[in-house]
Order: sequence, then C-alpha cells, then structure tokens
Amino acid sequence: MKIKSRHHLKGSESKKILKMIEPFLEDPQALRGLSLEVAETDHDFNLVLLKGRPVFMMLEGRPFFTVRGALEFAPKKNMVIVDAGAVSYIVNGADVMAPGIVEADPEIVPGDPVVIVEERHHKPLAIGLALLSGTEMRGSGKAIKSVHHVGDTLWDMSG
Repeated sequence: MKIKSRHHLKGSESKKILKMIEPFLEDPQALRGLSLEVAETDHDFNLVLLKGRPVFMMLEGRPFFTVRGALEFAPKKNMVIVDAGAVSYIVNGADVMAPGIVEADPEIVPGDPVVIVEERHHKPLAIGLALLSGTEMRGSGKAIKSVHHVGDTLWDMSG
C-alpha cells in the first residue's frame, strides 16, 4: 500500500470523524482532543492517522477502525465473533462465511463496517463490510467481505 499524500485535519474535521466513531465505543472519552491526519492511498480507502499510526480507515465514506485501531480502542459495537476454524482463512484475507460465525451484533445491517474477532480472546483479526444483517449471519453463504486483515500491507505499515 502506498500513501499518495497526507495532511493534518482541521479541528472541526477531526471532531466530525471522531463523533462518527464514538457510537462504537463504550467510553468515547478516549477520543477527546485527538489530532488526526488523513492519508490518501492507492487502495479503495483513505486512512486516518493518529500520531502517524493508521487507526481508522474511510469505508463507504465513513470512518471505521483498522485492525490496529480496533486493538487500541476496543470497539463494543459492530463486532462479529468467529470460531477457531475460521481464523486461518480470515488472517489470509478470505471473506467470512456464515457457518464460521459464532455471534454477531444484531444491530448490524448490510453494508455496515464490522470488526471480526476470534472467539477465545476476542482479538481483532480483520475488518470487513457486512453482506448480511447481524441476525442473518449465523446461516449459510458469504456474510462479510474482507477489507483489511492481520498480516496485509496496511497491517505491516502500521507495525
């Protein structure tokens, strides 16, 4: 992944992005007063940087966590928990199939960004876009389109 350009956001722009992230957190105070940068990339999404680290990405025109951002801020909404059998596929970039899903936030609607976590320790593995609602995710078929996962180029650049 290449960064084409990056620039600091005005205070009002930073606040707007952080306001959109707040609903996913148990304690939005963690976001207060953060200064953000935006980085334009050669991928389908731009990055939002905090102290040079890509913690958010712009997906479908709205900010959401990167895997490292999910590790740092521990979101409590839009979570999808997968079983151990799905982990190796997901960390290799595979989309998430419904049979591997153990639990999903029932408020998820198709098109929503989601954090995919493993069942045992609830560690983030990937970020994706929901193809099904949270209540339908334990059925069959493809449930989530993977956008970013542990070990990909975005993960490597943020280490």
